[in-house]
Amino acid sequence: MKPIEIIMRTAPVIPVLVIEDVAHALPIARALVAGGLRVLEVTLRTPAALEAIAAMKSVEGAIVGAGTVTNPDELKAAIDAGSEFIVSPGLTERLGQAAVESGIPFLPGTATAGDIMRGLDLGLTHFKFFPASTSGGLPALKALAAPFHQVKFCPTGGINLASAPEWLAADPVLCVGGSWVVPKGTPDEAEIERLAREASALSNT
Repeated sequence: MKPIEIIMRTAPVIPVLVIEDVAHALPIARALVAGGLRVLEVTLRTPAALEAIAAMKSVEGAIVGAGTVTNPDELKAAIDAGSEFIVSPGLTERLGQAAVESGIPFLPGTATAGDIMRGLDLGLTHFKFFPASTSGGLPALKALAAPFHQVKFCPTGGINLASAPEWLAADPVLCVGGSWVVPKGTPDEAEIERLAREASALSNT
């Protein structure tokens, strides 16, 4: 398996994290890992994101990556912060080439056949399907995946605990991305761990 596939198969849900305060990074990471969700995607949507990635890496068992990476400069900053994988909302040739050349596991966003073909040209076979719920949902993903038998997906966007099992049951889907496991505000470690346990149990359904 490719390194990105190993990461995608680690847990059924990858928490998509928007961290406003770096002081929240450690409690969130501890609670998620304790609940069985070891792969953590910290989105580069806040000034605290890069520092949060570095902090979360100190939690034993955590596999910490950067999300919402949109260009080679952000890619470099994320790698310098210690990111172990990279997720992007879309795929451009510049970003794709930079990510492939860096050697880091890379999960670019796709929503069309053209996106996937651009990724395949770069040697990529694992993609984020984004935004999942507003890009036609599961029927669209199944139709999109049909011509590309070698491709696997992590649908993200609008997925929750109730809808995740249907996505995870689809053959091309290895995991889903979701923000529901970490409610907004000051982290409640016990509640986050409970939500993480619910999410990690989805692999058994």
